[in-house]
Formats: sequence, C-alpha cells, structure tokens
Amino acid sequence: MTELAHHGRYEYVPIIGRPDYSWPEGRRLAVYLGVNHEVFAFGDGMGATLAPSKTDPDVMNFAWRDYGNRVGAWRFMEMFDRLELKTTALVNSAIITRCPGLAEACRDRGDEIAAHGRTNAQAEGHMSEGEEREMIARTLQEFEAIDVRPRGWLGPWISESENTPDLLEEAGFDYVLDWAHDDQPTRLDTRSGKGILSIPYSQEINDIPSIIARHQEADTFAGMIEDAVEQLLGECDRRPLVLGIALHPYIMGQAHRALHLDRALTRLREAADSRIWWTTAGAIADHMARGPGNPA
Repeated sequence: MTELAHHGRYEYVPIIGRPDYSWPEGRRLAVYLGVNHEVFAFGDGMGATLAPSKTDPDVMNFAWRDYGNRVGAWRFMEMFDRLELKTTALVNSAIITRCPGLAEACRDRGDEIAAHGRTNAQAEGHMSEGEEREMIARTLQEFEAIDVRPRGWLGPWISESENTPDLLEEAGFDYVLDWAHDDQPTRLDTRSGKGILSIPYSQEINDIPSIIARHQEADTFAGMIEDAVEQLLGECDRRPLVLGIALHPYIMGQAHRALHLDRALTRLREAADSRIWWTTAGAIADHMARGPGNPA
C-alpha cells in the first residue's frame, strides 16, 4: 500500500498548547482586510463568472469584473477612509499599466501592497518552475514603476505549483497567503532551509466562494464576518488569532452589496473592542519577525 502523499511544507501541530503571545498593545485578535485588485484578459484566460456567457468573446463577465477596478475599488476606498481602515491591497502587477492610478491610490492611502501575481487570467499551478520564476520576477519588476517592493504574495486563484513557496522565499518574499490551514501564522518549510511565513487568509470569509460559488446573499456574507469575529474573540484569551477578510471590488464593491459590508464593518469599528488589532498582513509578518512566538 502506498503512503499518502504529503506536501512537506509543515507538520501537524494542533492549535492548543502552542506558545502564547500577544499582538501589539496586548491585543489578541488581528483582523485585516485583503482586497483583491485584479485584471483579466479579454476573451481569453481564467476569470470568475456571474452567469454563463452565450457568446465569445465574453463581454458580460469581463465587464462585470472590470467594474471592480472602475467603480468598486473606489467605493471601497471611500468606505475604508471613513472607517479609518488600512488594507492589504492584493494587486495584480498588470493593474499598474491597465488601470493607471489604482495601485498608486492604494499606496498613497497607506495600504500595504502585496503581490497577487501579474493577472488573474493565469494560475501558477499550470507553470513549469522556469515559467513561474520568470513570472514572479516580472511581477516584482512591474511594481518598480510605482516604487513598491511587495513583501507578501497571494497566488492568482490561490494556485501553487510544487515549487511556489521555494521560489517566493528565494525571490525575497517574507510571507505567503495561499495556505488556509490555521488561525495563526505558521512557518512553511522551503528547500533552502530558511522557510517562509504563512499568514491566514480565509477561504470562508471570502466573497468569491461565498457569493459566487455558494450563491449566498451579501447580508449573509456580512453576517459571516461578524460571526467569525465574535467566535474568535471568545477564543482569543486562550491564544492569539488572525482573521483575514477577503474582498473583491467587483463582488462586494457592487452597490447593493457594499451597503451590507459597510454596516458590518461600522458595527465592529464602533464597538471598539480593545482585543482587536486592525492591521495588515505585512504588519503581522513584522510582529512575528520580532519574535513574540515561534510559528508552528
């Protein structure tokens, strides 16, 4: 009988019994907004769909996704300005030329910019090691145009090859968001022996699987955010925790959905719970680098 295949990136360590530590100012629950700014190829490549297209090229779904860059992202920024929230902006590097000013606006409002590959029209899992290394290098090169050097990475479509963590660590990235296996930062093993930090990024509190895959309504998704915060606050006295809230401007940035997101975040901000650290993925990585605890 053959053994079950294993990824070799981390061992099983249950969340109970790990070393305790706190976030800055003694806070216990780190919450960050991961906002996906994405571009797609017209008439080709991958892309989420609102409904099946009847024709080729698929104007309906392309334009629906492009709404996020033209309208939804700016609606988000106005909302987050009012709520005094910085985000981790997960940016396809092709945004810089396809949507001039969008990545710069994220940068200028104080968002952390993390790399989200070049475009969500392609996925790393389909690439050879050489192709993937070249794509990562080109992504970083394109960010140089706005004087940004991303430290974090989210793969387009949360797709990885067998080499992705190794290539990211070798390219100088500090953390990756692809692995939704824990509520705390953990360490992924890499072939160099150095490793790379994995920061929780939710596949549940994420508007694509919620609204597109499961066909849930916006109020349900907004309620999921509040429910997750409530549950994690009930646990965080026993252990420090992280909640990443994954958003796409072409989904929750639609007018009828943004209202529900606004209400949920407003209630959480107005509650002003002293245990919550509203932060970015990069700030979480910085805190872990200072050694408050050893990632499992």
